[in-house]
Amino acid sequence: MSELTWIPAPDGVAPASQYTHVVTGSGRFVAVSGQLALDEDGKLVGEGDPAAQARQIFENLRRCLASAGANFGQVVKLTYFVTDMAHMPAVRAARAEHIPDDRLPAASAVQVVSLVRPEFLIEIEAFAVLPEPAPE
Repeated sequence: MSELTWIPAPDGVAPASQYTHVVTGSGRFVAVSGQLALDEDGKLVGEGDPAAQARQIFENLRRCLASAGANFGQVVKLTYFVTDMAHMPAVRAARAEHIPDDRLPAASAVQVVSLVRPEFLIEIEAFAVLPEPAPE
């Protein structure tokens, strides 16, 4: 496992309950593009349902991370793009199924006018840090 350090509230910065202010680590960087609520056939999951969309997105993130040899324990940053901030409780509930509260990554939430198609309510991107491979 990569050596990551979570700094929930640096000196002089107000604590946050839904994210960690700073996460440090060293190793290989993994960037996962913004994921949408599409199943493996490219069909929308959860039209009009932010909870269903968030669950599908976190499943897609899990699969993308796994393809790079990573998991949610190595995620250092999540960026949430939502068409309505009212969707954030659904995002947090889906996140809680994958990431414990004591290891929340750094995060940003941005409300946008729209995503690539109007039926998408949420898009989430992830950054992870993996340990360097052992020398041969």
